[in-house]
Amino acid sequence: MTQYAIVTDLDRCVGCLACNVGCKVVNDVPIGNYWNKILRIGPTLKADGSGQYPDVEMYFLNVQCQHCANPNCVEVCPTAASFKDKDGTVQIDAEKCIGCQSCMSACPYGVRYLNEDSGVVEKCTLCQERTKEEGVLPQCVSQCCGMARWYGDVDKGIENFQGPRGQKLGDFLNEFKDDQIYRLPDSGNEPQLMYIMREMEWQGVDDLSMTTNHVRNNE
Repeated sequence: MTQYAIVTDLDRCVGCLACNVGCKVVNDVPIGNYWNKILRIGPTLKADGSGQYPDVEMYFLNVQCQHCANPNCVEVCPTAASFKDKDGTVQIDAEKCIGCQSCMSACPYGVRYLNEDSGVVEKCTLCQERTKEEGVLPQCVSQCCGMARWYGDVDKGIENFQGPRGQKLGDFLNEFKDDQIYRLPDSGNEPQLMYIMREMEWQGVDDLSMTTNHVRNNE
């Protein structure tokens, strides 16, 4: 099997929005919509801290299509416009999409939108046209100046994921444990994108409904 995905080291992300802006430019994403949203989580008080600065922590969380193993959007699509491709990514066939927005309602992460001009639902494609046809990294990965985002095949191990300058994740990132790898809440859809965070407490995404509202309210 093949399952392409992105791993983000949240300890390295500085919230510069380069991935967000680069994505919008190369994919011609309409104003007011996003394929890759950056949320500020915090600041929150550190456990057993003083309750005052500097005993606070904050991180930036990128939320996009999670290219799920069992995508709810594919299950509800009446025309098979949303589909799971051979590379593991979830894609939308614009010619089949009728703009019914059933997939938007089914997505637990609020990361799809209706293009008002075309009448077609759009979302992150993991830059499939770049990765398959040109053999390059997704724009958000190649644009990451903090070396926080990494791309590869989950089935080959995340240590083999590639970064913006060609390094492998396992050779470049600081060590981390399995219990320091997180995913967005799973409602049976099995999200495939992953997040590494070592010291800070994973906040703001334990409640699925809160996560969805947070994402949609930060458009």
